[in-house]
Amino acid sequence: MNPMNPMNPLLSHDVAGPADGPALVLLHSSVCDRRMWEPQWRPLAEAGFRVVRADFRTCGDSPAAVAPYRDQDDVLDLLDSLGIERAAFAGSSYGGRVALGIASRHPERVAALALLCPAVPAQQRGPALQKVVDAEDALLEAGDVAGAVELMVDTWLGPSADEAARALVRTMQGRIFEVAQTVESHHELPEHEADLGAITAPTLAVGGARDVEDFRTIAATLPHHIPGARHTELPWAGHLPSLERPEETLALLLDFLG
Repeated sequence: MNPMNPMNPLLSHDVAGPADGPALVLLHSSVCDRRMWEPQWRPLAEAGFRVVRADFRTCGDSPAAVAPYRDQDDVLDLLDSLGIERAAFAGSSYGGRVALGIASRHPERVAALALLCPAVPAQQRGPALQKVVDAEDALLEAGDVAGAVELMVDTWLGPSADEAARALVRTMQGRIFEVAQTVESHHELPEHEADLGAITAPTLAVGGARDVEDFRTIAATLPHHIPGARHTELPWAGHLPSLERPEETLALLLDFLG
């Protein structure tokens, strides 16, 4: 992975593709870092996009925060440092939540939204997701970090994921837990309020039939809140389709963004 760009010391990131190509920002899940886009980011660049993938705070190579921050603001600061005024966004899970927040507050900056099993701003947990969170918390409180990592791998990767994908999620999630144990406070500010009805970008909401019910419901109902949005559900997918069937996910992104 490349070192952080000194123009934006907050988020470690990579940029690939033609400088004059349409910008595309890849935002990762909260159990991953920017490596989750490894199968897609270079092919997307070869297809003509100027692709940016970044690590949120405490994830991957990005440092923990030492002052109050919001992930939405960090992403916009990064784009400003790169001279990108408008971009398409592909967001996985929490990355979709961040993308939705940006698109609702700054619709002029978002050309398109491809949301893979997205979370949403101000999300309320249903029973299925709360069960996962409670089990994760119990393992971490007991000091069983390895058990918590395996719970995340088993929960969020569908049956199509191979052992390489599972190993990568173990590595990414393990790093996040490791950093979290050494940080007293993430200094994360409350999210801005998000009016999804203010989003003007073409939007594709993708669900996974093997995902936790909360996220299937979010993907299915987003078209009720975002004008012109459409929904599709992948029958084979869990929560992280970009790692489960990388080539099919790439084809889906190219078809929508193209």
